[in-house]
Amino acid sequence: MTVHREGPSGTALSRAASQRILILDGAMGTMIQKHALDESAYRGDRFADWPQDVKGNNDLLNLSQPDLIRDIHRAYFEAGADITETNTFNANSISLADYGMESLAAEINAAGARIAREAADEVNARQPDKPRFVAGSVGPTNRTASLSPDVSDPGFRNITFDELRVAYREAAEALIDGGVDLLIVETVFDTLNAKAALFAIDEVFEERGTWLPTMVSGTITDLSGRNLSGQTAEAFWNSVSHARPFAIGLNCALGARQLRPYVADLARCADTLVSAYPNAGLPNEFGEYDETPEEMAMQLGEWAESGLLNIIGGCCGTTPDHIHAIAQRITGIPPRVAPKRRPSLRLSGLEPFELAS
Repeated sequence: MTVHREGPSGTALSRAASQRILILDGAMGTMIQKHALDESAYRGDRFADWPQDVKGNNDLLNLSQPDLIRDIHRAYFEAGADITETNTFNANSISLADYGMESLAAEINAAGARIAREAADEVNARQPDKPRFVAGSVGPTNRTASLSPDVSDPGFRNITFDELRVAYREAAEALIDGGVDLLIVETVFDTLNAKAALFAIDEVFEERGTWLPTMVSGTITDLSGRNLSGQTAEAFWNSVSHARPFAIGLNCALGARQLRPYVADLARCADTLVSAYPNAGLPNEFGEYDETPEEMAMQLGEWAESGLLNIIGGCCGTTPDHIHAIAQRITGIPPRVAPKRRPSLRLSGLEPFELAS
């Protein structure tokens, strides 16, 4: 059986994670919204005659406004981020079908990876002593494999596991081709969707004979402490731990104050790195996020001091100012030490991730 080993970027990432708490970037959507782009700006020259409205398709900006996206990545790096996520959260054929752009999924993912890679390489050239990394963002799609969208027909599904697998595989291949250092299956509201993504990613690794670290980040949808498919944080970990993720974590839906007990659950049970990137508080009546960088940094600093974290960042409503405040607050705090890893049950032949000493 062929054994696949991590490449140079994976080794550098594991070494960095063993030395300090890593900083993930903040929200891409929040930063795009600040530019108040109109339909024409989203279209650019290439899509000027596209037959459907495309405003709101943030991933399309990788093709129509690449300089804007590159500037956002650069701003997060300069604020202190170690890792930036590609602007590809919805860049899968399933979600892009809303705009009639499913055929562009691979191109958008590859472009998103290249843009983030350029920003990382630029900053790395100036500051080679602190490497920056690019995470390929793999979002949940706009469909759920576990739940029916029709309340009158609970057995109905509008997506299958195999359809998800095919879409995720296309995205993962393009992200890898574009030069990402790791992949992040994020905002997991349905664990079955995440399993399809992890299966597809594993297929790609097997066929290419290569391996990249993979993060998995779930979403606790309300104060019940469960994701949309009904799992607690610990159950979520148990459902995906077979994939031996580089990190397991939570993001979105809740602010830091509400998310803390569920991150603590993961920190207690997960034998890998733990990540968290909450929203900047809960949305107000206008759907905006009011938590200041200082307020958020104060809360996340306590998490770090309590030994809960290896990777920290921000989700909806967070900006480079939030990331800068968080980075300043956790400076010098050692990363969480994970419990001893259990023997791997994987049958794929991929080596379990181990932190570099």
